[in-house]
Amino acid sequence: MSAKYSFHLENQDRRRELPTKIIIGRGETETEAHVLLKLFAFALFHRPRLQIEANLHNDNIPFVPDLVELDYELRPRLWIECGECSVGKLHKLAVKVPDAEIWVIKRNPADTEHLLRSMEKEELRHGHYRLLSLDPEMFAEVLGLLRGRNEMLWVEGKFDPPEMRFDFNGLWFEAPFSVREY
Repeated sequence: MSAKYSFHLENQDRRRELPTKIIIGRGETETEAHVLLKLFAFALFHRPRLQIEANLHNDNIPFVPDLVELDYELRPRLWIECGECSVGKLHKLAVKVPDAEIWVIKRNPADTEHLLRSMEKEELRHGHYRLLSLDPEMFAEVLGLLRGRNEMLWVEGKFDPPEMRFDFNGLWFEAPFSVREY
């Protein structure tokens, strides 16, 4: 890891029990934006067995997920890719983890539209993927606040209507996001 980011979390969302602290590592080829996407994905999709960059110990699945939830037989039930993700990888994921929900989290709707066009061009099968686009202005502002040590008060993250409410390092945010299915 080339850097680690710690997040002290205070949670007011009764629908999920977030831990009080998480640490997200940034690999040598990853950006701070990728770290932030993982944080938002962790907060929005939190489940008791959700893991960040877990080693699957499965030779049939040659990928490391950004976030994954494994069932009790250690099969992926939820697979989340953050930021850049090739269409080829998405196609292979649909084959390798057919029972998993596959999500891709993007920092803005333009990146999502580009991925959707590429998926259509490569004729990926419909019905296997969900793409979540964050609000670009909110994302840019939070990215500017990101430090090695961070404080986050998570108030709410809901999908109907899609919206996040939180305080990050002393600034309040209420931001919509969008979800597309493919």
